[in-house]
Amino acid sequence: MNRFYRYASHSAAFMSLAAALGACNPSKPSPSQTVTSASSVPSGSVGATHAKQEANALLNTYLLELAKLEKAQALAYWTAANSGKKEDFDAAARAELELKKLHSSADRYRQIVSLLERKSELEPLTVRSLEIAELAFKGNQLPPELLEKMVNASSEIEKTFNTFRAQLEGKKYSNNELLDMLAKQKDSKKRQAIWEGLKQVGERVGPQIIALAKIRNEAATKLGYANYWDMQVRLQEHDPERLMTLFQELENLTNAPFAAMKTKLDEELAQKLHVRPEEMMPWHYDNPFFQDAPPSSNVDLDDFYQGKKKEDIVAIAKQFYSDIGIDITPVLDKSDLYERDGKDQHAFCIAIDREGDVRTLLNIKPKAEWMDTMLHEQGHAVYYRLLDHELPYNLREAAHIFTTEAIAMMFGALAKNPTWMTHYVGADKKKVKAAEADILEQRRREQLIFTRWTLVMLHFEKALYENPDQDLNQLWWDIVEKYQSLRRPPHRHAADWASKPHFTIAPVYYHNYMLGELFASQLRASLATFARHEGPTSTLSFNGRKEFGEFLTNKVFKPGMRMKWPQFVRAATGEELTAKYFAREVAR
Repeated sequence: MNRFYRYASHSAAFMSLAAALGACNPSKPSPSQTVTSASSVPSGSVGATHAKQEANALLNTYLLELAKLEKAQALAYWTAANSGKKEDFDAAARAELELKKLHSSADRYRQIVSLLERKSELEPLTVRSLEIAELAFKGNQLPPELLEKMVNASSEIEKTFNTFRAQLEGKKYSNNELLDMLAKQKDSKKRQAIWEGLKQVGERVGPQIIALAKIRNEAATKLGYANYWDMQVRLQEHDPERLMTLFQELENLTNAPFAAMKTKLDEELAQKLHVRPEEMMPWHYDNPFFQDAPPSSNVDLDDFYQGKKKEDIVAIAKQFYSDIGIDITPVLDKSDLYERDGKDQHAFCIAIDREGDVRTLLNIKPKAEWMDTMLHEQGHAVYYRLLDHELPYNLREAAHIFTTEAIAMMFGALAKNPTWMTHYVGADKKKVKAAEADILEQRRREQLIFTRWTLVMLHFEKALYENPDQDLNQLWWDIVEKYQSLRRPPHRHAADWASKPHFTIAPVYYHNYMLGELFASQLRASLATFARHEGPTSTLSFNGRKEFGEFLTNKVFKPGMRMKWPQFVRAATGEELTAKYFAREVAR
């Protein structure tokens, strides 16, 4: 697990950091806060008592060390993100290295494994704390030369992504410049040239990514896994078979609504771009991977924020959370919310310690997107603020990375909830009512398009690590055609897949975003039942619902990481994680 959470952009710097860091958030717990002392447990066999004493001694020492190092790392990263200075990022990198060194101890790892073999003699929370520690150590039990080889290979690819400039008509362009051009261009041939420019970096890094995949596979097999995909999924506490079954359910349930939505979308875009629907190609969409919905031509949510100031976005979020019984003032007091020179341009939430020091970094503007972002990041923050701080130290963590994403997504989505908009933004009720169908349809398109994109990433990465020597260029378009219904460009055989940085900086991770969407939908369904709401959950009113705040605090936040995520989801919602509630939200 990881204590840094960024909003949608997921910048390269952050995702690299996220891929490198281990589990848990820092604090400075006393031994009595970390595990149950041996003297306080019922008497039993001598062996059982010895196991408890050994576990307590190990955890008390390890968690105190972890607390110190993670707090130092978190503070260093916060400083760097706010200053943008090289020396501050260098300091953060040094702190990160110390954290990795902590989890490279082979002796301590063997002791953890040995204790887990005797878990029947230990208290349940002690076992769970050891399980989380094992996950943090296991991925670092590699020969130093192999770790260095992996880091160097990844760094070289990242450097290429950061410095590469595409050539177009004799000029060089950055990725962002090409994206802006694609969004504005109407001519199909020029759009194609821009799209191909966005893919040029893939030809450069494709062979390097394949080489990196082989190095990662070598590391995974040394640790006893089938391949790197298998290792990453298991270290995230997923069962691979269960994960694929869930995504098969998601695929089946979204096939029909996605096909119908895309047919309508293609008709709209074709008319706008002066082509026939059957002539639509990948470059006719604003996003080069078709992972985001094109802007709606019928409604612009920024219209409802006319006359607002950036400070109003903060005030609205503060009032909303207060109305559901959650005070975000302590978070806001330590946060950095507005644009400054040198500051990180994106948004994230960071837990500095496990005692409640939680901060958010944003660059707020009076726009709908930043209203969504503000609600999203405060969602991460309240999760950390309200989990049970009496839990053993490394269990004071979200049940899973996707469960905190779910909370953030659920709150962020309120920025597109008509009832919420009229109550908190003060949007004109008649105008909102007139635009309601378009607002909800745009939200549905976003959900469906992102769903099919995550299916592409899941299946391609799994196949990549299962056989990195296969024809990946061909495989990419086979998968894209199947899940996104995009037409393969004729006579094209390029490493288009490799132009996606996530294969390097956030490998085997995309499925967690989608699991967050599924859990958010399942939570909305639970809250709708709880509130006896009638109608689609997309219109469920959170306004002034203190009982919602209590429900989430008790069912979602407080449990922390005391149980594995499948059990947690059942306890929170009454059933296993399923795609059916998400499917209901995107059905017509």
